[in-house]
Amino acid sequence: MASPMLLKRLLVLPPALRRSFWSSPSRNQQALPEIYDVVCVGGGPAGLSFVSALKVHPATRHLKIALIDSQQLKAARGQDETLFSNRCSSLTPSSVRFLRNIGAWNHIDESRTAPYHVMDVWDGVSGSKIHFNPADDQSFGIADALAMLVPGNRFSGGRKPYTTDASGEIIATMCENTNLTTALLERLRGGDAAKLTTMDSTKVDSIELGPTPESEEALDLSLWPVVTTSQGQIAARLLVGADGANSPVRQFADIPSPGWDYNQHGVVATLDVDQSFSQHDLRTAYQRFLPTGPIALLPLPNKKASLVWSNTVQNASKLKQLAPDAFVAMVNAAFRLLPADIDYMLEHTDPSQLVSEVSWRISNTTASETGMPSTLPQAIGVQNNTAASFPLKMRHASTYTGHRVALVGDAAHTMHPLAGQGLNLGLADAEALAKKIVYGVEHGMDIGSCWCLDGYNSERWAANNAMLGVVDKLQKLYGVSSGPVVWGRTLGLEIVNRLGPLKGALMGAAAGSR
Repeated sequence: MASPMLLKRLLVLPPALRRSFWSSPSRNQQALPEIYDVVCVGGGPAGLSFVSALKVHPATRHLKIALIDSQQLKAARGQDETLFSNRCSSLTPSSVRFLRNIGAWNHIDESRTAPYHVMDVWDGVSGSKIHFNPADDQSFGIADALAMLVPGNRFSGGRKPYTTDASGEIIATMCENTNLTTALLERLRGGDAAKLTTMDSTKVDSIELGPTPESEEALDLSLWPVVTTSQGQIAARLLVGADGANSPVRQFADIPSPGWDYNQHGVVATLDVDQSFSQHDLRTAYQRFLPTGPIALLPLPNKKASLVWSNTVQNASKLKQLAPDAFVAMVNAAFRLLPADIDYMLEHTDPSQLVSEVSWRISNTTASETGMPSTLPQAIGVQNNTAASFPLKMRHASTYTGHRVALVGDAAHTMHPLAGQGLNLGLADAEALAKKIVYGVEHGMDIGSCWCLDGYNSERWAANNAMLGVVDKLQKLYGVSSGPVVWGRTLGLEIVNRLGPLKGALMGAAAGSR
């Protein structure tokens, strides 16, 4: 109990000081979370490119931004030039333009990238094929009109919607994910990092709404997301989820993400091939649709190739357990043999006999039986520790935005890899969301409000839903191995291959030209 002399001294103090003296110590010591304009959870390509886009624009570079990721965010330069990661992406010209605009492409190690200019796709059952080569298709007026029917693709007109380089039109550019993330990190640390707080190796413990104010004068954070980490609590005017398919941000916002599993695994590996993909300065990518799933061989520098093979869960497990020479033999078989031969060998052939069995069957199978292009390289080796697999699924969030919440990349959508569009859609999300925030700041809007975010949701949800729908239907269409469906898709593929303008429209849409 206070002494009479102390009470007498307190009574002469101003009322505010007297109240603070008698306030509860716990209340007095309760600290509010640190407040940020933008908190981005997830330091993958989508999250890093989004933050980079904000930091390079004059209207938003002053925003106080926090970037949180559970992994260590560090540049990964100095790799052995003969070794390539099995995690590669096919970047469309639209994605490369975005990366150039935010200054990230200047930090890409282009010696480790491989633009490709031609694509051969064929049906593993019927042998029907389609050959994409922008140099062959001279008329794109109809293509522009057709591609504009797909939400999110806005051609600017002109003959060809492709990026060009010294060797010709580029369909896409193969790039290791580590190369891309390293470039984005170097861009962020290259002078525009003012008011950017990076919290790597930091796990998000919880996301909750802020505390109810104790008085009318106190700051009301009761409708603000508050992120709790090992480094403390931070409140977000706008919380961005770039945190993957199992997004805690999406779960906090209670946004459903319906979809389904394909009961397939994607097998990836880095291969050595017997010849360069560059033919007369043009690189070619190859994809064959098998009933068990598509297989793609995508160019990398130095006679390397990136393999993406969608297969049944059982087959994927068997492939990963094969010795390197047997694994390589089965990759060659998947491009050169009939589906019945491939299935039989995976199910019934002793792994130790696969190399000789594949060799014998290939020597007794003609290219006319399978539709195999004459330029297809042969795999001669697999890089150590690169054969891996991951489950394939389709998920699409019912909305990309909530109150003070926005989703980008895999947090908003996941898709089958047959079109190689997953990362590209995430980069397009990041670009679109950054533009909406720039607009909101320039027009004095609350960047966490629906007035600022609804335009992002309407633009990107429709475009992504169209792409997810097309890819899902293609996966189901080519999963049929007999009957009228095979006849119908064969006829359709032959028609598209003969119509240059329609083929240009399909490639323009896939390239994301806008």
